[in-house]
Amino acid sequence: MNMMIEPNLLQPGDTVAVTAASGICDRGKLAAGVEVLKNLGLNVQVMESCNARHDNYLAGDVQLRLQNLHDAFADTNVKGIFMARGGYGAAQLLPFINFSMVAKNPKIFVGFSDVTALHIAFGKFCGFVTFHGPMVASCFGGLDAVSLESLRNAVFANENFSFGKVETLFPGHVRGRLVGGNLTVIASLLGTAYEIETAGHVLFLEDIGEEPYRVDRLLLQLKLAGKLRDAAGFVFGDFSPCTLDELRTALDEYILPLKKPTIWGAQCGHCKPNLTLPLGRKLENI
Repeated sequence: MNMMIEPNLLQPGDTVAVTAASGICDRGKLAAGVEVLKNLGLNVQVMESCNARHDNYLAGDVQLRLQNLHDAFADTNVKGIFMARGGYGAAQLLPFINFSMVAKNPKIFVGFSDVTALHIAFGKFCGFVTFHGPMVASCFGGLDAVSLESLRNAVFANENFSFGKVETLFPGHVRGRLVGGNLTVIASLLGTAYEIETAGHVLFLEDIGEEPYRVDRLLLQLKLAGKLRDAAGFVFGDFSPCTLDELRTALDEYILPLKKPTIWGAQCGHCKPNLTLPLGRKLENI
């Protein structure tokens, strides 16, 4: 899509929905996160999936999670959607999402990690900007001031966003749409109708709990699929517990030979602060 729609910004007093597309929510963390949203001046509608469990690792069956997502987009009184948590399960919804309906109802949509599957699909099939940012039942209760301000700026003010303090691995100027998210999820969708499109785009990647050799394997998978070759540049977020030194071999093998603008250490992902990024928005530089 040539033009990406910017969803309407939130305003104090707006109603937002909190829904779960992936793992089971901790009710205490969910309640704490809802309070954060209320303190931002928002009315909060908690969907049934946030209090459901299925097969001991999913927030309800596919039908419930799908219906809650559809309901949140279709409800004109709901101005924004905040995902409850990650884990696993969002990709299960992809074959059943009514993308035509979602495309007609673009709105603020926030989440990260497993929610990457939905970010990719909404960008690809619905054409609106979504936000890679903290989630209500996994982050909000302990949200630091920097992350909260970044989120507030993104959904209320549309102010310039930041990657935080970063290290340049390969210099240069780049112009392209920001896409990406969790590396494991992105790799899992390759070869499907929902795989990420990177041609001419700036690819953002983050992950957590992966050994260096596993990050190497995932990057190799993207290389073999042509996704690294096609990208205009790269932004690497948090990869805890892996350090830059531990991933040097993989970066030297797969990323730096492409001689495209590349930065490391964006404060985005499973980290504090977790800065909010507008996926789908065109960048003039990184």
